[in-house]
Amino acid sequence: MFETVQPLLDEHAELERRLGDPAVHADAGLARRLGRRYAELQQVVEAHTAWRAAMDDAEAARELAAEDPGFAAELPALEQAATDAGERLRRVLLPRDPDDARDVILEIKAGEGGEESALFAGDMLRMYLRYAEQRGWATELLDATPSDLGGYKDVSVAVKSRGAAAEGVWHRLKYEGGVHRVQRVPVTESQGRIHTSAVGVLVVPEAEEVEVDVDPNDLRIDVFRSSGPGGQSVNTTDSAVRITHLPTGIVASCQNEKSQLQNKESALRILRARLHAVAQEAADAEASAARRSQVRTVDRSERIRTYNYGENRIADHRTGFKAYNLDTVLDGELDPVIQSAIDADEAAQLAAP
Repeated sequence: MFETVQPLLDEHAELERRLGDPAVHADAGLARRLGRRYAELQQVVEAHTAWRAAMDDAEAARELAAEDPGFAAELPALEQAATDAGERLRRVLLPRDPDDARDVILEIKAGEGGEESALFAGDMLRMYLRYAEQRGWATELLDATPSDLGGYKDVSVAVKSRGAAAEGVWHRLKYEGGVHRVQRVPVTESQGRIHTSAVGVLVVPEAEEVEVDVDPNDLRIDVFRSSGPGGQSVNTTDSAVRITHLPTGIVASCQNEKSQLQNKESALRILRARLHAVAQEAADAEASAARRSQVRTVDRSERIRTYNYGENRIADHRTGFKAYNLDTVLDGELDPVIQSAIDADEAAQLAAP
């Protein structure tokens, strides 16, 4: 069983040796990539060690039970433990998304519903920031276009793990891409009627500068005056930046910072992430299908999840997950919802021929 494990154990040992070499850490990018792969393989090593120990315990119990019937009572529990350990190992050996250990750039865009949609976009931003805080991730607001009532027409935020991790930010947040529908009585509604509106979420893995070669000659950079509420310099200088990648037509803009240089750097980060996602789509048909399921047009009918305030209910339409604790989910308790998507993904892989 598990004949594919040994090459992974050998790779883990080799990475451990390389990471012990000070010369590797002179290249921060290389050390980070090796560290992520090492953390990913560490799960395999731990699951294999636990499975091997459980199998040895069950085998020893079988031998002892043949000589002493008193040990027979312990055998079923030990055999079940070995089966469970084998299932855990089988799951960690499933093919992994190569981007799982990456950080992400998450974009939230108001859709149908006007100001109510923009207000819910603000609620979702708060939900993701709280979730990131609970998981120990760092967040950085890259760009935001506020609405008149305090929500967001669109907002982009970088979400980063701290240090090497086998299960990075993309591993969990990639399932958030799509249209999120909200049903509630808006603050703008005077007669208490429930309205339905939609917010779009797009999640892309963040690419490092060395991974995506962006030729400056392929870029058109426009500067313009920032819009929205803002304080000194924000609305009075041409500090906002829009970058167009001419070969693909991909556009990234940023107006959140007072400095044109800072806005340019943030826009380039967003652009690199989008170009990386496009490259992955071209290279991997399955990744392409998964990412195409994310929002393209923010329409009420293309929903992946519904948030019903009246019933305090959240429902994920892809996995069948349903719970009546919407208030705590919006406060950042997203793990059960996301785990339902991870479990469904793994179950589909295990069932595949």
